[in-house]
Amino acid sequence: MQFADLYQPISEDVVSRAKQIKLLICDIDGVFSDGRIYLGNNGEELKAFNTKDGFGIKALINAGVEVAVITGRHSQIVQQRMTSLTVKHIYQGQEDKVKAYEELKANLNLTDVEIAYIGDDGPDLPVMEQVGFAVAVNDAHPIIRNLSHYTTLLPGGFGAVRELTDLLMLCQGHTLGTSGTSA
Repeated sequence: MQFADLYQPISEDVVSRAKQIKLLICDIDGVFSDGRIYLGNNGEELKAFNTKDGFGIKALINAGVEVAVITGRHSQIVQQRMTSLTVKHIYQGQEDKVKAYEELKANLNLTDVEIAYIGDDGPDLPVMEQVGFAVAVNDAHPIIRNLSHYTTLLPGGFGAVRELTDLLMLCQGHTLGTSGTSA
């Protein structure tokens, strides 16, 4: 099965970049979620996550690619969701995402070309300028879309992360499973 059969055509440059990825870093708001934050009367915060994205993350981890999140906000919801997906590298409250990026890169002994980042807005820009494979969700700010190597067909919170995990897995020679642990 080819990626273009599922989503959209990709260039040889995208395939080449995707083949080298050993770490996927994701933003949260606007990428894993649709960017909306629901606040209850008692101050509780709610976010919606797409189970398809979760399945893709678990499949990618099972295929041997590390996954991390770097987000500017701090939320127990994010901690719970990422822990349930077996994401080991969770960086929350990161005003300077480059600091977390450099720490991850050093801890995992990786180079820029081995790292992909998916984002949607200005705070993601400094990291996206460094990684080997910068990805924008379909509804990302135009600046992010313009600098990315690939823009997803799907918007943030609605399967964009799954689209990227499928791309990485197919380019690296893995099959896409349709069964397994729920996400």
